[in-house]
Amino acid sequence: MACAAARSPADQDRFICIYPAYLNNKKTIAEGRRIPISKVMFFFLTSKAVENPTATEIQDVCSAVGLNVFLEKNKMYSREWNRDLQYRGRVRVQLKQEDGSLCLVQFPSRKSVMLYVAEMIPKLKTRTQKTGGGDQSLQQGEGSKKGKGKKKK
Repeated sequence: MACAAARSPADQDRFICIYPAYLNNKKTIAEGRRIPISKVMFFFLTSKAVENPTATEIQDVCSAVGLNVFLEKNKMYSREWNRDLQYRGRVRVQLKQEDGSLCLVQFPSRKSVMLYVAEMIPKLKTRTQKTGGGDQSLQQGEGSKKGKGKKKK
């Protein structure tokens, strides 16, 4: 215990870890999600968790706000059963400086960082572009499949 207390909060191994599963609205709490899926406020639903976030998206949001982060691409969350590249990676985020003070006042805890990241990921340009183009291609693909089915019958 004395060795752990002697290490500085600025050491990279003392940074907090954020896995994409912590923010994924497709996961249950048993599967590793750590923030609520949604919250009802004033008669409308606000979403907190994100659909299939990636470690690079988490890194982009954290570095954009000014946090000291680094990405570990080959790390896997222990509860993650899927071994695809999409689900790999974790982000380490520095919350405290060497003297023990907070790096950014708006992030006093790991939960505050996770909630902020989950709020900002849907606003990323890569997310907004993917949803717009993906829906159109899916609709076109479905239409052509229906037409082929009718011709065979």
